[in-house]
Amino acid sequence: MNQTFDFIVVGAGMVGAAVANGLADHGHKVALIDQAPEPPEPAEDVPGIRVSALSVGSERYLQQLGVWDRMLAMRATPYRRLGVWEGGRRQSSQGLSLSSPRTVFDARDLDIPHLGHIVENQVTQKALWDRASEQAGITLHAGSGVQALSENGQLITVTLVNGEKLTGRLLIGADGGNSRVRQLAGIGVNRSQYQQQALVATVRYRGLPEDITWQAFHSSGPRAFLPLHSAAPFFTGESWASLVWYDDPAVLAELKRLDDDEFIARVRAAFPHDLPDLTAVIDRASFPIARQHAHHYFQDRVVLAGDAAHTINPLAGQGVNLGFQDARCLQELLDEARRQGLDPADSQVLAQYEARRRPDNQRMMLAMDVFYHLFSNRRLPLWVARNLGLGLAQSLPFARNQVARYAVGIDEGLPAPVRALLDRLPGPWRDAQPSPRV
Repeated sequence: MNQTFDFIVVGAGMVGAAVANGLADHGHKVALIDQAPEPPEPAEDVPGIRVSALSVGSERYLQQLGVWDRMLAMRATPYRRLGVWEGGRRQSSQGLSLSSPRTVFDARDLDIPHLGHIVENQVTQKALWDRASEQAGITLHAGSGVQALSENGQLITVTLVNGEKLTGRLLIGADGGNSRVRQLAGIGVNRSQYQQQALVATVRYRGLPEDITWQAFHSSGPRAFLPLHSAAPFFTGESWASLVWYDDPAVLAELKRLDDDEFIARVRAAFPHDLPDLTAVIDRASFPIARQHAHHYFQDRVVLAGDAAHTINPLAGQGVNLGFQDARCLQELLDEARRQGLDPADSQVLAQYEARRRPDNQRMMLAMDVFYHLFSNRRLPLWVARNLGLGLAQSLPFARNQVARYAVGIDEGLPAPVRALLDRLPGPWRDAQPSPRV
């Protein structure tokens, strides 16, 4: 039996489930497909290893979708300060020890209660899935991926691996960086693989949950601390955190082979003194990092969102926030198309989506590339230049707070001077321009 929907969303991760819920909230009939089974309830005693720093803007969006309170009922940790500095000390040619300035973004300077929340990906996904399962307008199809696509006039048909067929007016691909939908639609990507990889570890530390998340930049890569929730009642007086260590793949492979005590000792020696006293390491995993941008965000009756359209260096944890911005923008434009009686796959509608989202996504990707290349260079002149930049950022609160307002989702765009600077970046920093549409 061939079922017909307004929209077919492939990928029930955070971004796909969000856009499906948003569309169903506004009366659209949606099929939500994922090759994985229904996500399980998060374990009560140990957090998941993959976490995200959700901005205030993402929090507002999740409130609109009716899932934020569900997430808080599971667990989410607010952070009120964000620290950035260069790790270690350098010596000048005269043998002088050079210390690094710090830049700290504080929610109090922005007159808001917090900058964001550190949330396990499994918590966000479970809340969105449960909400979708309650929606009369959403039909869930779990446990079977997409095998083929075909278009026929005003409709697109998706054939699942299990043989089932679904038909809709528009297919939304939100199935991640290795998107099967993007491949079947014939949309190419520009991809750059970074030399570094990222190791993520779930740890416990003594004390209450801290209210600061920080990144210390080293020439081998940044090292970050992301506070999570209290470990009570299972471990009284302790809290959970996620650590991120960027480095050469060989170094990370060695770190994964160490036993827990050896690993904690290496972390204590390599991380800044700001790191709380660790008591246990529960899980470790490493993964490659890449910068990837689709040549186009849509093709005929297929449109991409989230990692299917763009993946970003996870340096500042902005990936899922950009994906939620895609989801919200696309939902709003599709709602407007219905009010105007337009086909949701109308090229003008989808071109408007790409025109809104591509520049913002590209600027954030460029900004993360600048950080990556600037802080991974060991040369003393660049060390001086980047630390002057951090020092100026700390001493110019107005400019610092303007950038912070954008990063946490209070303001919609980057400050004009920052935007202009990123737009002028040359050659290797810039994405290849998409070929013109016919």
